[in-house]
Amino acid sequence: MFYEIFAKLQRKSQISLLKKHPHVFFKEIKLGNNNHFILHDHLKKVSIGNAVSFRNFVHILVQKNGVLELGNNFFMNNFCSINCLDHISIGDNTLFGENVKLYDHNHAYQTSPEYKLFPSDFTTAPIKIGKNCWLGSNVIVLKGVTIGDNCIIGAGCCIYKDVPANTRVVNKQELIFKEQ
Repeated sequence: MFYEIFAKLQRKSQISLLKKHPHVFFKEIKLGNNNHFILHDHLKKVSIGNAVSFRNFVHILVQKNGVLELGNNFFMNNFCSINCLDHISIGDNTLFGENVKLYDHNHAYQTSPEYKLFPSDFTTAPIKIGKNCWLGSNVIVLKGVTIGDNCIIGAGCCIYKDVPANTRVVNKQELIFKEQ
């Protein structure tokens, strides 16, 4: 009973956060439990279409100058995350399996004269996912990728280059069986 009350209050809090932000636009969304929206005060825009549904433990981050556009009838399953520093757009009628991750950025680094990582600096490039797409469980989409309309991305794929419309992508990994 206590958990149900807490979950309801948490959903109300997240909806309130979205409604109060001056650059967030939405009409009808469904929120599951323990979702988390981190929205920078100076993001450019978050647009959420009609009948968008976020299941449980979804994480959405939109940083300064970021743009996030979610189409109508978009569905995000449990444990998905969108990490937007640049621009991410997702078309109508697209659905994500569990644990899908989108990253429109990488940490900046140099290799010469010596190798060095820059933990607070990033390189960015937009992600565009078309309409009528299905991204299976544990798919990762990296910066600069465009996935065309009507695509199916199989479970466990790491998408690091463009996918043409009307394409199925499968993770071709071999299972190796060895006798004990």
